[in-house]
Amino acid sequence: MARLKLFVPLAIFVALAALLWKGLSLDPTAMPSALKDKAFPQFSLPILKDEQQLKNQNDLKGQVTLVNVWATWCVVCRVEHPYLLELAEQGVRIVGVNYKDQPDAARQWLKDLKDPYAFSVMDRDGRLGLDLGVFGAPESYLVDQQGFIRHKHVGVVDDKVWARDFLPIIEQLNTK
Repeated sequence: MARLKLFVPLAIFVALAALLWKGLSLDPTAMPSALKDKAFPQFSLPILKDEQQLKNQNDLKGQVTLVNVWATWCVVCRVEHPYLLELAEQGVRIVGVNYKDQPDAARQWLKDLKDPYAFSVMDRDGRLGLDLGVFGAPESYLVDQQGFIRHKHVGVVDDKVWARDFLPIIEQLNTK
């Protein structure tokens, strides 16, 4: 029995090492969305450019749309922005959700860096973000023609992420 007690620390070490090994192999940006395959949340928010006209979830229907949550306070959003401009030039419809931001700063940001968005709504209080389960910016959602969320990505969308995670789903949606 005394010899068996000698192996307890070794068994604990092996178990902890296995858990650590498993944890290190996980993708930290892979955050499953509870809204996957569900309708985009209902909202009615003003457009950033003029603050007058309201947009809602019906404005996302009709074609595949990339919904991008962004903010001027988000350093990583600035890294992602040039690639969003490229996607927009390629004909990808992108809708922005300006998340918990100052409207004047956001308008100036888009003026200075160019605007890839078909339109961008102001989510000043973060309610739409809360309904989407936003952890922070940037986050992107692929919404199909009927307004259902088909994919969520946390972090920067770049050419590798686009080719790996978004294009296969878009191709599948466009063949339906």
